Amino acid sequence: MGKGFRKWFVPKGVEPTELEKKVMFFEAKGCLVPNRKLIKNAEQIEGIRQSGMVNTGVLDLVAREIKAGMSTEDIDRLVYDFTVSHGAIPAPLNYEGFPKSVCVSIDDVVCHGIPSPKVILKEGNIVNVDVSTILNGYYSDASRMFCIGEVSPEKKRLVEVTRECLEIGMKAAKPYSFVGDIGYAIEQHAKKNGYSVVRDLSGHGVGLAFHEEPQVDHFGKPHTGMLLVPGMVFTIEPMINMGKYSVRFSRLDGWTVTTCDGLPSAQWEHTFLMTENGLEILTY
Repeated sequence: MGKGFRKWFVPKGVEPTELEKKVMFFEAKGCLVPNRKLIKNAEQIEGIRQSGMVNTGVLDLVAREIKAGMSTEDIDRLVYDFTVSHGAIPAPLNYEGFPKSVCVSIDDVVCHGIPSPKVILKEGNIVNVDVSTILNGYYSDASRMFCIGEVSPEKKRLVEVTRECLEIGMKAAKPYSFVGDIGYAIEQHAKKNGYSVVRDLSGHGVGLAFHEEPQVDHFGKPHTGMLLVPGMVFTIEPMINMGKYSVRFSRLDGWTVTTCDGLPSAQWEHTFLMTENGLEILTY
């Protein structure tokens, strides 16, 4: 970018909108602001919302069917069949070589678990099912945790606190606040409960592509990172570890991420639209 480059400007003689005035105010102060292309229009938002409805339907189906004794391959089949029957495409399938339609991550697997007929759900497992959907070119992304049968109090508490972290991150995300505000709020709640926040993976912009700006870290400092502007669509998806935050990326499959200490991890995720009044969840 050349000297004096600005992401937001209005031609001379044109009256800026209220949104433009606010963003240009922050940009003039040296804040990191989004490119205009990250501000979705009404048609795009509706397309993402429709994609989110299919995505939610997938997770609702998994919630009804998931149980001990089924394989993670069975979950993958459920996801694929439901998604394509609704005219959509599972976004993970063949994405950068990922071989399946969904990520299923059990206990110490933080994320990107690859479904397999050999991996069978057992009583006491905690499982993250991460679903992403493309409908008419629009992307949505969400995940839920599931407890299989009787789960230990320690695992159950981890799942509950992780969900609280997502809710607290949602409350911290206000129009014209910053991405760092989200991460700071999440990290404080995780630490207060004796947990750690994974630092090697993050939330992200989504909608017109699987991954867009901004990067939404789940740790950080207030008033840092990108300005959150109405019309932006992004995920918040805290990955909270029972032990230390360090993780290991599999050298065998190139995808599976596990905790280094072997202790469990949990994650919840939604796709959100920033509005003038706060966040709207697009993946209920």
